Amino acid sequence: QVTLVESGGGLVQAGGSLRLSCTASKRTFSTYTMAWFRQAPEKDREFLAAIRWSGGSPYYANAVKDRFTVSRADAKNSVYLQMNSLKPEDTAVYFCNADMKIWGQGTQVTVSS
Repeated sequence: QVTLVESGGGLVQAGGSLRLSCTASKRTFSTYTMAWFRQAPEKDREFLAAIRWSGGSPYYANAVKDRFTVSRADAKNSVYLQMNSLKPEDTAVYFCNADMKIWGQGTQVTVSS
């Protein structure tokens, strides 16, 4: 079974940037989709972005499409989320997801004002 490990979270001031990483222990090549979600206290888990190992254009939630960029490094079985122009409202635990079935443990992102 695939294991996902996130890293790169931390504390950043408003307007700053962070780059999150997600490394998978293995991947499939035909239908394997990687995605990023986040969840703040008292809120539902929110979809942010998704990308396929096989190619195609990434898909972004409207709330973040102008500020966040998802990318992949196939040789490393890794996906990334570049987050720019961060706002305090972006404060949440950020999760990596594989094929809408497997979740990482999450990494905390805190944006101060």
